[in-house]
Amino acid sequence: MKLLRFGPVGAEKPGLLDAAGGIRDLSGVVADIAGETLGDHALEALRAIDPATLPLVQGNPRIGACVGQVGKFICIGLNYADHAAESGMALPEEPVIFFKATSAICGPNDDVEIPRGALKTDWEVELGVVIGKPTKYVGPEDALAHVAGYCVVNDLSERDFQLHRSGQWVKGKSCDTFGPIGPWLVTRDEIADPQALDMYLEVNGHRYQNGSTRTMHFDVATVVSHLSQFMSLQPGDVISTGTPPGVGMGQSPQTYLKPGDRMELGIDGLGVQTQNVVAG
Repeated sequence: MKLLRFGPVGAEKPGLLDAAGGIRDLSGVVADIAGETLGDHALEALRAIDPATLPLVQGNPRIGACVGQVGKFICIGLNYADHAAESGMALPEEPVIFFKATSAICGPNDDVEIPRGALKTDWEVELGVVIGKPTKYVGPEDALAHVAGYCVVNDLSERDFQLHRSGQWVKGKSCDTFGPIGPWLVTRDEIADPQALDMYLEVNGHRYQNGSTRTMHFDVATVVSHLSQFMSLQPGDVISTGTPPGVGMGQSPQTYLKPGDRMELGIDGLGVQTQNVVAG
């Protein structure tokens, strides 16, 4: 099942993608794709609905982030060996954890803003994991049962803010529009193996990233389990699990985003994002 949110910023409605690619309005059934709606029983109830009985949304509405009311936006750094190498950083012994501000979240096709004073704005295609039920001290063998589904995330980064402006990475990761999520939340029953998904990212038609979740250093189950040892995870929390090689910082010469650029990125079975880059 592919769930989504559509409509103007701040007024998104819940929706479901039908077999023909049409958007079906779920607002008469649930208030949002958030919170308790992400639990197993609630998702099972949505699966039981015949999409043809739901109103078909006309036109081409804006698609919002596929999850609403996100409590935590957690990221895993240096989780692909070849990306760690291109970043000149050692592969970690435990998952590297940092946060993005939830105010960075935007729709998958919304414009991406280059923040004021930015010098090195970069891209990162990542597998997003959305938590479906309260999770605390879970073992890796049970961790995936706590996942509602998966989505595409572009973990945008201002490298100068991140690496050269002192303090933690969060200041280079949290600028407005630096967290496009979606287009869909694909429920976990549709993803047989989250460690077998090809992913890519292009800028202006040039493919920079061409990777696979197969090469993750810490797999999804390990990441969810590890995080749950340090904090409880709640329904709607989003985990961005790291990026494969091909980021702008790893190019020779280094290549960064500028106003007028256009990104396209996607992951097998999870859809495609496209973003125009504008000045903030």
